[in-house]
Amino acid sequence: MARSAEKTEDVRVALYAGLASTGRAPTIPELAATTSQTLDDTRGSLLSLHASRDIALTSAALRSLQSNSSDHDTDASAIVMAHPFATVNLGFSVMGQSALWWGGCAWDSFALAHLLPDQGPMLVATRCPNCVSPLAFEVNAAAPPAPPAVASSSRGADSPPVAHFLVPMTRVWDDVVHTCSHQSLFCNEECVNSWLAKTGNDKGYVMSLDTLWHFARGWYAGRLERGYKRREPAEAKAYFRSVGLAGPFWGL
Repeated sequence: MARSAEKTEDVRVALYAGLASTGRAPTIPELAATTSQTLDDTRGSLLSLHASRDIALTSAALRSLQSNSSDHDTDASAIVMAHPFATVNLGFSVMGQSALWWGGCAWDSFALAHLLPDQGPMLVATRCPNCVSPLAFEVNAAAPPAPPAVASSSRGADSPPVAHFLVPMTRVWDDVVHTCSHQSLFCNEECVNSWLAKTGNDKGYVMSLDTLWHFARGWYAGRLERGYKRREPAEAKAYFRSVGLAGPFWGL
């Protein structure tokens, strides 16, 4: 591994360790101190991680880093996403045993219980995008969550909560924050359909919480360790098939 790649990996591991332990992204000076790098090297590493899609920077932070400006050095929310962690409210909170995180989406929120099993069981909380009813689930690494103990007046046992993904996988990175903001949990499929009618969006992909849990279980395995590599498209498709996903939405 070339020295520049080693520096980038040092920053990635330090960033993820900070998010995992505190729920907050370390600032650029904090990352530089942890990795014994200069501020310039740390900024360069973050640009490399953004380019490799290991993190997502805000547009302002990206411009700042590209000009090697220090404007966003102390802005912990400049790194808006480091999947499955988020640094801003995208609709999900995830409470573990000793930390509280923003979940980037339904998928990432369920994944945190698998990535950080010692923090489980975790409480994943959100609101239905259609009727804004609160939804909360206890998620752990052992088994899919049970349906809510108390159903709202609009939700019965025969119409359980579901996840709806709006953006097809081939377009995820067109605007990753928009994509993640629309991987949501709904009271039931009726609420999905009502929300689609109100917003004018086309239906994406609806899955059960059981499928979502299995989908999230192994996707980020090893992400906190050195040498982690994101799945290439062929590997991703194999993973999608292994958890029961199918069809053109997933590029299959």
